[in-house]
Amino acid sequence: MLPTMSATEVRRPTIAIAGTGSLGSAFAISLQASGYRISEIFSRPAKGSRQRARALAHKVRARAVVIGKDPCRADILWLCVPDREIRNCAELLASVGAWSKQIVLHSSGALTSDELAALRQRGASVASAHPLMTFVRGEIPSLAGVPFAIEGDKRATALARQLAHDLGGEPFQIRKAHKTAYHAWGVFASPLLTALLMTTERVATLALIPRRQAPAMMLPILRQTLANYAKHGAAKGFSGPLIRGDAATVDKHLRVLRRIPLASDVYLALARSAVRSLAVKNKAQLLKTLT
Repeated sequence: MLPTMSATEVRRPTIAIAGTGSLGSAFAISLQASGYRISEIFSRPAKGSRQRARALAHKVRARAVVIGKDPCRADILWLCVPDREIRNCAELLASVGAWSKQIVLHSSGALTSDELAALRQRGASVASAHPLMTFVRGEIPSLAGVPFAIEGDKRATALARQLAHDLGGEPFQIRKAHKTAYHAWGVFASPLLTALLMTTERVATLALIPRRQAPAMMLPILRQTLANYAKHGAAKGFSGPLIRGDAATVDKHLRVLRRIPLASDVYLALARSAVRSLAVKNKAQLLKTLT
């Protein structure tokens, strides 16, 4: 049951988290730090899942419970499970307890609130609420200023927006039809960027830079590149041989990168995108070199 509000006191809703991975753990700890009471941590019945749930529940002073076995007593349930598990998780949850006065959210960036149809049919108000942030095990990132893409039922989206605000985030409404494109944008911004950095480490070895040393050596230029992008945007933050139209140097790069074909493919794809999208000099010759 959602809390009632009086003129003298407002009780924050209690929250349950389903999922004990990087995202679920970060949400549970961040929500507790923001003044919310975490009442339950839901897990799958497997031994390892239950152990992780008990460990997280201990951190946030909550109960560890099993999906599909124990009813949810929280006002809000936030599913932080992999995309492929959301629909099945919702169906298991719907089989236990009453849902007519509860809010259920899931945190997928690509899937819509319709994945929670089984709970909606039982009376729950549902929404998807996804933070545009990267989560890895052992790290609790700040959510200050982080966009939260939200869509779903009216009551659930209102509560999701409040949670995002209380976490320091910036909620915005997204249409169901746009979620896949939104999520692809996020993949470009983080995991594919990480993949690019991994490839960059391999390229360093061509100059006999030990791969284990490359990350630390790259950090200064990476930090300045992000600072330039943040201050000036892509067009004015872009530098190097492409913007100068130095086709001869680009050709030399491509020749040496033949020793790492995957790196050559990445270089070609990014360089072609840059030449076609940005105001570079000697564009025709560059494109010829990149064919």
